[in-house]
Amino acid sequence: QVQLVESGGGLVQPGGSLRLSCAASGSIFSNNQMGWYRQAPGEQREMVATITSSGTTNYGDSAKGRFTISRDSAKNTVYLQMNSLKPEDTAVYYCNVRWSVMLASARGYEYWGQGTQVTVSS
Repeated sequence: QVQLVESGGGLVQPGGSLRLSCAASGSIFSNNQMGWYRQAPGEQREMVATITSSGTTNYGDSAKGRFTISRDSAKNTVYLQMNSLKPEDTAVYYCNVRWSVMLASARGYEYWGQGTQVTVSS
């Protein structure tokens, strides 16, 4: 019963900063990847940033140099620090966790939060 709850979204002015949080709960494998994805109206969902349980990060092109992802694995919580925000960052931001386990064969698991709205406007 994995659940992910995002928080921290809201309205911010261009050039401002915002920090998103996502708390995951339930039966989550310790070796996992958590991340943030976003979707603007009329656009495809895109990867913003991901981070593994070992600390390896990956950023989408739009996030590089402005956003920082971090996590507290003991709490299964992931954060996204967003700086120098632009109007084009306006979107619904979704939290994600995924992992694979070996039983008779490999099986993957993936869960999503409900999303939190981020609006960048003056």
